[in-house]
This record gives sequence, structure tokens and C-alpha cells, in this order.
Amino acid sequence: MTIRHRITLVVLLMFVALATIGGYATYQARRSAAQVRQVTQGVVPSALASSDLVAEVKDVQLATMTLVYAPDANMVAQAQAQLKTKQAQLRQALDLQAQAAASHAQRGLVAQARESMANYFSAIEETERMKASGQEALAQAFLFADVGEYRNELEGIVETMRIEKNRQKDDAIGSLNGMLATTTTAIGGATAAAIALLTLIGMLLYRQITRPLTRMQAEMSEIAEKQDFTRRVPVARMDEIGRSIVAFNDMIEKIEESALQLKQKTADIQAMLQNMQQGILTVVDGGLVHGEYSAYLEAIFETEDIADRDVMSLVFGQTSLDADARSQVEAAIHACIGEDAINFAFNEHLLVNEVAKTMPDGRVKTLDLSWSAITDECDTVVRLMLCVRDVTELRRLAAESTQQKRQLEMIGEILAVSQDKFHQFVESAKGFIHENERIIGQHEHADESALAELFRNMHTIKGNARTYGLRHLTSIVHEAEQRYDAMRRLGADEAWDREASIAELARVKQAVEHYATINEVSLGRKGPGALSHRAQSGRYMVVDRSHIDESVRLVESVGDSDTAGLVAMRDAVRRTLRLLDTESFEQALAGLIESLPSLAEELGKRAPKVAIDDNGYRLRRHASGALRDVFTHLLRNSVDHGIEPADERVAAGKPEAGAIEIDVGVDAGALQITLSDDGRGLAMRRIRAIAAERGWIEPHATLSDDAVARFIFRAGFSTAGAVTEVSGRGVGMDAVKAMLERELGRIELRFTDERDGADFRRFQTIVHLPEAWVVDSLGAPLEQGAKAARDDALA
Repeated sequence: MTIRHRITLVVLLMFVALATIGGYATYQARRSAAQVRQVTQGVVPSALASSDLVAEVKDVQLATMTLVYAPDANMVAQAQAQLKTKQAQLRQALDLQAQAAASHAQRGLVAQARESMANYFSAIEETERMKASGQEALAQAFLFADVGEYRNELEGIVETMRIEKNRQKDDAIGSLNGMLATTTTAIGGATAAAIALLTLIGMLLYRQITRPLTRMQAEMSEIAEKQDFTRRVPVARMDEIGRSIVAFNDMIEKIEESALQLKQKTADIQAMLQNMQQGILTVVDGGLVHGEYSAYLEAIFETEDIADRDVMSLVFGQTSLDADARSQVEAAIHACIGEDAINFAFNEHLLVNEVAKTMPDGRVKTLDLSWSAITDECDTVVRLMLCVRDVTELRRLAAESTQQKRQLEMIGEILAVSQDKFHQFVESAKGFIHENERIIGQHEHADESALAELFRNMHTIKGNARTYGLRHLTSIVHEAEQRYDAMRRLGADEAWDREASIAELARVKQAVEHYATINEVSLGRKGPGALSHRAQSGRYMVVDRSHIDESVRLVESVGDSDTAGLVAMRDAVRRTLRLLDTESFEQALAGLIESLPSLAEELGKRAPKVAIDDNGYRLRRHASGALRDVFTHLLRNSVDHGIEPADERVAAGKPEAGAIEIDVGVDAGALQITLSDDGRGLAMRRIRAIAAERGWIEPHATLSDDAVARFIFRAGFSTAGAVTEVSGRGVGMDAVKAMLERELGRIELRFTDERDGADFRRFQTIVHLPEAWVVDSLGAPLEQGAKAARDDALA
């Protein structure tokens, strides 16, 4: 082989080597470029898209919270529009992930994400409907419960998808780096073998291919390792590698923008949670507070020691709850977490909704507690969510409003009663209270008679208060009456509690004095009316003006020489003077009669018609109070026990409204007041049964109806079927009997039919009063009127 041939061969070999090296280099470069395009235009964008999914889910979360807490309809509409847009974007992004899925695991994650997204938006729609229907509190609770659960689930799936995509990206970049390293090594080895011939070509290849690829490899590795998305790979030329570098730089720029947006949105959500004026925490297994809670809790409980703390200590420590209630709450919490949601429904009533908590400085806060269960897909309670609100100021304002309302109601009740009648009621109530104070003070150990007297006095105060429509006082006196009733039923030896009785009586006394203070201070109605005050002073007496006018007319019409006229004038003036400081029976009982319609309505009956025939007799004013106390019980008994409901009366052929008659007369020089009604009569069969049950009638003993009827005057006797505020406590006729005996009077029953032994018998109640209580229509005292009647009969 000649030199030329050798040279030619060498040249040919050189060209072959160059062609081989050049072809191999081109092949490896194109493979590398293709791999780079696959990574930068396929794998990396897919990983970017998975990162965008996280941001999109955050956007949905922010829009949902805006929807629930939006202050106006405009923001609600914006949030709804944003949710629809984000839903479409999420579907599009999941479609892209499905197309770019490189493994069965990725396709499974996409399928899970689609299902979770459907549940998530379904829960959002349910929250939106609650918000639209005005159930804002429920919508908020649903937001933090079910919506939050599906959001967390979707975020978990998307986060897993992002990690899987990043792993695929890292693997692809690693594979690309390996290919680039192989290419670099191969080209470097070929270049080294032909360094003598191809130095310039090798240097050119190094400058054109190897150095940019090496720099790109180093930059990509460093960016992947440090997650520094502010760095960029420099571009030397716009060839395949240059364009790949540009695509890589664009990818990094998008990642940087997405990261900034994600950071900003996370900060916005945290700011919203931190500034929400409501305390929200979740209770996990063991009764501990989860580490994530709203910042406002620290302001409510005035402590930063909240995370991982026992909820019983945090919420219910230093509260008004007793040990039993706290034990129930703690048991309910442990019975719900980790169990089926139905356990929460069964135990929710044990979870206290409001507590008064004492703070370290002695202040007391009223906290409103709202409980809800957070369940998983199996309907198992995983956590309890507790919303805490400080309602101290609200409760204070409500209490002030209630107190002002009660004050106005009491003023209205007082104004509905005349000044004289109200003054008489207050003086009467104070008298009964003073009597009870005396009885309690004298008895270290009360006997049955003392308890009966205490009970009768309190029952009379209540009856008078109800008569005048003093509802708030009636309620307080009723509570005291219940205490006396309980002691009376249990027995004096076992139930007597002197200190409690004193405290209860003091409460009644304070209520009466409060009414009196309102009457005197707020209304300026001090003491009785002007006429009554003058009459009570002893210097003045009250008389009907018509009598005065008639007397003046007679005086002016009689001449000095008219003896008969002077006698008539003298008699008229005498009659007028006799009538001073008296009132008619209708006037004395007016307040009681006016109260009967409300009593009848309370008992479900028609208001009775009351007719009074005083036969010209008038009552001395000093006796009015005792008469009202007696007839308070008698009239109420007629309406409650005697007169039937309207339907029963109609069925019996009677008018719907009952009738009560009061007749005033004279018998043996004493006043006699007869009361009767057209009701069913005295329940003789019921009285016999009760008397036999209590051992008042010996077995097989035969008693007359008159003897049986007298049992109603025994202490504690009642025929009422149930205990109410009106009757059923065994007080009434015994109280009337005791009152009349104190006033030297008496009471009796008189049957008005001949139905001996019947279940019900018509009867009259006859009250005998001292003669000094009344005068006749001529102004003469009762004894003089009786004597005049006898004289007229003899004549």
C-alpha cells in the first residue's frame, strides 16, 4: 500500500472516523434532545399540573369559606361563580393527568381524585343550600365537618398525585442525566481517541454539545435538590438543546409563580382563620384538644395553653357545672369518639350548651357551646367539633331587658288595681307575713298545726295576689307555698327546716316590699287614697256624697216652725252619720269578682255571673279586708269545684256560664251571708272516699250527709283530682274556718235538696259575722235594726 493510499486510507479512515464520530454524536445528541423534550414538555409539565391541582383545591376552599361567611349577596354570587370555574378547571386538570398517567398507580389516583372531587363539590352544594335557607350556623358547622373532611381527602389524593408526579419527574431527570452523562462519556472517549485528528472538531463538539448539556444537568440537579425556583439555565444557541433549556426555564418560572400563589392563598386562609371571631376546636380520642384550632379561642379562654390539653379541664374547669354534670359530659365525649354516629345522636343532650366560667381574675364569662360530630366514610365519629362563643354581654343585656320588662309588667299590674285596694292588699300581705315570722320564730320544731297555719297564710296571700292579677308575686308566693305543702305532707318532725323557711319567707317579704316600693316610688301612690287615708287617721270618715246632698236639701227645705219636717231632717242626718265609713258588699267584693273571668279562663270554663243581694245592709270599712280574705277562698272554690265546664253544663241542660249568688241577711242579731252556685253540688261520694282513706270514718260506720260534709273543714282536705296553682293542696275551707273563728264568726253548709245519699248534693255556704261589722240601710246598727223589725212586727 502506497503512502498515498495509506494517506488516502488514513484520510478515508479519518473521514470514516469523523463521519462515525459525527454520526454517533448526532445520534446521541438527538436522543438526548428527544429525552430532554420528553422530560421538559411531558413529564415536567405533568408534574407542574399536579402541583397546580393543590393550588386549585386551595382556591376552592377559599371560595367555599367566602360563600359561607360572605356578608352580602354580591360576594356569595362571586363565590358561586368562582366555584363553578374552579370545578371545571379541576376536571380539565384531572383529564390531563389521566392522559399523562404513566402507571397504573397514577391512573388509580386520578380515578380517586375524580370521585373525591365529586363528593367534595356535592358537600359544598349542600352547604350552599343551608346558607341559602338561612341556616348559617349549620352551614358553618357543615363546612368544618363534612366539607372539611372531603377537602382533606381531596387534598390528600392530590398531594399523593403530586408526590407521584414529582417522583416520576425526578426519575425522568435522573434517567436524562444518566443518558447525558453516557453521551458525554462516549463523545469524550471518541474525541480522546481521535484527539490528534479531531481536536478542533472535539473542541467544537464540546463547546456546542457537551458543555451546555453538562451545565443543564448541573442546574437541573441543583434546582431539584434545593427547590430553588428562582434559578435559570443560560441559553447559548437556539438549537435543540437551546430550545429544551428555554422550555425548562419556562417550566421553572411557572413553578415559581404557582408556589407564590399557593403561599399567598395559604396565608389568606390562615389570616381568615386567625381573625374569625369564633372559637373552634376539635376533640380527638382521649378527650384531648387537637393542635389546630382558631386563634380566637385564646382570647376566649385567655390562655395559649390549648393544644393537646384535656377538653374537660380547658372548657369545663372553674365552671358552674357540678361534678355529676361534668361526669356526664366526659362520658358522652368518650362514648361518641370512635363509635357510630348514632351514639352522638343518643348522647348529644348530655353535652352542655352553656356554662358560666370563672376566669383567673374572678370575672365570670358565659360561654355558648355548640357540638357537632365529624365522621368518616363509614359514618364513624373521628372527632367532635366544638364551637365556643363568649355570650357574656349578650346574656347581660338579655337579663337587663328581662328585668326592665318585668318591671314594666309589675307597674301595669299595680296600675290595674286602685290605690286603696292595692294598699289594703299590701297591708294584708304584710300582716300574714308577720304572722308567719312569729310562728317560725316560736317553733324550733314545728307541729302540724303550725305548718297548717303557715300554709293557710301563704295560700291566702297567693289567692289575693292572683285576685288582683299580680302574676310575678303570685309565682314567688306559690314557691313558698309549695315548700310548706311539702313539709306538711312529709310531717313536721322530718321536714321542718327553720332556716330554709325563714329564707323562703324573706323572699316573699322582699317581693311584696318590691311591689310596694314600685307603687310608692315609681308611681307616687304612697299609702291609701286620700279619702281612705283620712278615714284611717281617725279624724275623717267616708260617706256617699248622695247622702250628704240629701241631708243638705232637707236642712234647706225645712222651716223653723215645721216640726214634722225638722223630725224628718233629724232622722235623715242621723242616717247619714250612721252610714259614715261604710261601703256596700258589692264594693267590698268588687276586686274578687273582677278576677273571676281570668280564673275561669285558666280552668277552661266560662266566666260566671255573680249576683249580690245585700238587702240594704252595708259593711263597715274596717271589716272589708277580713271579708275579702274569706270570700277569696269561697268564690275560687265555687269556680274551681262547683261550676262545671261549658260542655258538661250544656249536656246537663244548663247555660254555658255558671251563676253565683250572694245574699246578705240578718239572723238572730248577727250578719248572715249566704253563697250558692248552680254547679254540680258538693261531691259527697268523693268526700266519703277520701275520709275513709284517711281513717276519719270507721269501717262500716254510717254517717249522715251533714256529718260527711263537715269533713271539708279539716286541714289538708281537698277533692281536686290534681295539684295546680288554683287548687288541690288541701287548703281552702279550713283556712276560711280559721279566719272566721279569729274574727268571732263561723261557717256552715246547708243542703238545698232532698237527695240524701246522692253522689252530688246542692248546698249553700253560710257565713256568720259579728253584728258590729254592718249597719242597715237606714244607718242603724244591726242590733237596732233587728229591734226595730221586732217592734214593727209587734205593732
